[in-house]
Amino acid sequence: MKKIVLEEHFTTPSLAGYASELEAIIDPTCFKFYKSRLVDFEDARLQEMDKHGIDMSVLSVTTPGVQVERDRNVAVAKAREANDFLATVIQRHPTRFSGFAHLALQDPAEAANELERSVTQLGLRGAMINGHTNGEYLDEEKFWPLWERAEHLGVPIYLHPANPPDSARCLAGYPEMLGPTWAWGTETATHALRMVFGGVFDRFPNVTLILGHMGETLPFVLWRLDSRYKMMKHGSHSIKKMPSQYIRDNIMITTSGACDMPALLCSVLSLGADRIMFSVDYPYESTEDSVKFIDTVPVSEADREKICHLNAARLLRL
Repeated sequence: MKKIVLEEHFTTPSLAGYASELEAIIDPTCFKFYKSRLVDFEDARLQEMDKHGIDMSVLSVTTPGVQVERDRNVAVAKAREANDFLATVIQRHPTRFSGFAHLALQDPAEAANELERSVTQLGLRGAMINGHTNGEYLDEEKFWPLWERAEHLGVPIYLHPANPPDSARCLAGYPEMLGPTWAWGTETATHALRMVFGGVFDRFPNVTLILGHMGETLPFVLWRLDSRYKMMKHGSHSIKKMPSQYIRDNIMITTSGACDMPALLCSVLSLGADRIMFSVDYPYESTEDSVKFIDTVPVSEADREKICHLNAARLLRL
């Protein structure tokens, strides 16, 4: 069965230095392996795709990228450079690679313009944003130009995890709970819920947000979000629908880094197979394990085809 994957990472020499905070929390042997794969395109990456039946990989800059850059001009220049570089990689292998733009949210208006350039001139299929930008979240009004442009272009924004801007006391003394084990998921789910409760999807109802890692736990808490929203005091924003409806209407999820049968079956029941897309999270997860999982998980063949490639092809117009 044809397979499209869309949380597949790379870096460039100009961006590699930003990964120092990631390197600090990962086993050195593992990180050495990841570093070698992040800068490779023609060799190990394509070989692994061929070996395991991956037809197309949608590439994106690995976390955190320029989201942690303090200098606005540097961030803008490096994001543009990364997108130009990615476009040349895709041109060499147009049937095997596609890509998401890297954006410098330090300047929201410029990020919106770069998204449009990346889509209309470079052929990229949306953008991936690696979490907050120096502690600022995408529900803030200053970022509305990005959502307006994404809606106008009809392209999704993939929200990828990053380290929180401050460390929660409840994690103190447990470095194994940092990063992708736990802290990233709670940070990203909270970021997405800020957009729900902040009214972003009311203002831009046709925007699609993508969340990886089987939806960062959100598909599993829809009932409780609605139940508790009804009894809680509300902030300054008022939303038009129940929280779960925005997640069903405006969010799509991928299986990246979550080869878990109960989680996928729950997500199919919660969101529907039309809202789920297969991904690996290369090079941080095993392509072999991911493909074996999606090929054998007990869903209908019609749903498997949607998850493996039809949903991604429709959303990204591939």
